[in-house]
This record gives sequence, C-alpha cells and structure tokens, in this order.
Amino acid sequence: MTAREPAETRTTESESRSTTSETRTTTTTAPAAGRSAQTATLAEIAREAGVSAPTVSKVLNGRADVAPATRTRVEELLRAHGYRRRRAEASRSPLIDLVFHELESAWAMEVIRGVENVARDAGLSVVLSESAGRLTPGRTWADQVAARRPHGVILVLSGLDESQRALLTSRSIPFVVMDPAGDPGADVPSIGATNWQGGLAATRHLVDLGHRRIGAITGPSRMMCSRARLDGYRAALETAGLPVEQDLIRPGDFHHETGYRQGLELLRRPDRPTAVFAGNDLQALGLYEAARELGLRIPEDLSVVGFDDLPVARWVGPPLTTVRQPLTEMAEAAAKLVLDLAREEGAPATRVELATSLVVRSSTGEPPAMQR
Repeated sequence: MTAREPAETRTTESESRSTTSETRTTTTTAPAAGRSAQTATLAEIAREAGVSAPTVSKVLNGRADVAPATRTRVEELLRAHGYRRRRAEASRSPLIDLVFHELESAWAMEVIRGVENVARDAGLSVVLSESAGRLTPGRTWADQVAARRPHGVILVLSGLDESQRALLTSRSIPFVVMDPAGDPGADVPSIGATNWQGGLAATRHLVDLGHRRIGAITGPSRMMCSRARLDGYRAALETAGLPVEQDLIRPGDFHHETGYRQGLELLRRPDRPTAVFAGNDLQALGLYEAARELGLRIPEDLSVVGFDDLPVARWVGPPLTTVRQPLTEMAEAAAKLVLDLAREEGAPATRVELATSLVVRSSTGEPPAMQR
C-alpha cells in the first residue's frame, strides 16, 4: 500500500493488487439512428444552452468540472437533438469501486471480505480507495472512477458532493452508501444496521444489571450511525425512568485514543459512572486502558459495552460485551444492490438496515454497590 497522499484519494486494486491505470477515458456518444451529426452540431447546442462548445464536450464525456445546473441544461438539449449514450453495460470494466472514509480501520477487512465475496461470484475485481478522513473523496477521484468505468461504487462512512454525484449519474455508474456520513438524501441508496435498536439493547442490558449511572462515549455526530446509537442509549434511560445526564456523555470519533482520553475524563469524576456504553469496540478498548491506568477492574468496578463485535472483542481480557452489527453481510448487501442497479434491476432509492444483536460476554456485571 502506498503512502497516503492527503491532497488526493489513494487507490489500490483488491484481489490482483495491481496498480490501476489513471489514464482518462471517455464514453463516446453519437446522434440517434436516422439523424445526421450535422443536424445539430455541438456548437449549435452550446449556443442554445448559453455555454461554450468545450463545456458541451465536457458534459458528453462526463467530466466533473461542470456546474450541476449547466450539466442538466446541456443534457436536456443533447437528448432533444437525438444524442444518445452507448449502452452503459457494454462499456463497463469488470470492477467495483469501494471507497472508505479511513481504509486503515479495524473493521475495513470485514467490509472488504463481504464486497469481494459478491464481486468474485460476479467475476469482478474490487478497487479500494480512501478519502483520507474527508467527508467526500478527493477532487480528482470522480474523474478516475469515470475513467475506470466500474460496474458501480460503494462508499463506506463517506459520501459524494453534488458535482461527483452528477458525474457518476451522467456516466450511468450507480453508487450505494454504507453507513453514510450525514443524511445521504432519500434518493441515495444506502445500507446500514439497526443502530438505534443496538444502542437501546446495550443500555437496557446495563440497566437490567442494576446500573443507574451509565456513561456514553459517542461516535462523530455527523454520522447517522453515531446519532442513532446515542438516541437508543437515551431512549433506554428514559424508558427506565433514569435521567439522561449530559455530563456523562462524551464526544468521540470511533478511535482507540478517544476512548482512552474520554474514559479518563469520565472515570476521574468523583461521581463516576459504574458502566459505560462505548460507540464502538475501539473506543471500548481505549476505555479498558483508562480503567487499568486508574486501578479499576472490569467488570467488578466498571461495566463496559462496545459496538461492532470485531474479532478482538472475543479475545481481549475480559472478553467484551458488545452489539454485533453484521459488517460482512452489510457489505455483501451493498455489493448486491449496486450490481442490481447496474443491471437496472434495483429500486433507485433504497434504504436497507440489517439487524444488530447484543452479545453478552464478561465485561458487564452488577454495579459495585450490589456486589456487597
């Protein structure tokens, strides 16, 4: 894997692991049968649209550097004058583009495995890209995807800006978002898990054990999954008649270091919580480290619940109680959906949520007062 280049989107190809070409290609268009290319030249269409001929050419070739309103106006005129794009399926490369918010995440391999399972059965390879922590991929990413002409694009904890969406749509490249950052919009197909129910189940488990002061370390507030998990936590407390104490809710970013730092803040309080719901397993492991540093035992002094059920949750000491979200199955569903869209067999706007489940292990128990 090459070193990260912050200004652009890093790309590798899964399975063959060969470097993909960055050479730009274009999809040719032609006037519909029975019409002469001279009936309406690009220059004439440009005059009608009030733009330059190069701008019309950019729209024809699916370039990203055209304003969405201009693109729409030019495409309408192209259709009116009989220009038709060749069948998209005939010109596609045997690829699926998989874009991560952060490729070096603990659960990336689970997602890659799921997408590759579907891609392999379809005779396709997977191209991996990373948006390097940005909400959307880099400026040149959409042009690179247009050049590769994949069957579709899957974005994980990421999204597309308006120009990138317009470019992929104009090139008939379908896209699906998995655990979208922010609200993807009703017209964007997306795959997720029942995060609200997961947050509810995690917190209700702690309440049922007798805990009354339950803290939380959240994920990024811009992410739908983070907000849903926190809402489930709040709902469980309110249903049990317990106050939602804002001082016990600490912001996080799904990283181990944040779980450690925010864990120290919570556990150093004179009225510290007896249990903490961490927004993901990595933050839960950071909380483990904070508890050890302060001489607190898990679960005797502190109960901890995570979210994800990563492989590490089973062998960490003590094994972590966590909410399992079916990452591999979610990735498989995203890959199947994007291929259905490529074959024009899927609904253009679909939201699919796979069920979460609570996995009880050894990191949760009764609060200290009930153990005496």
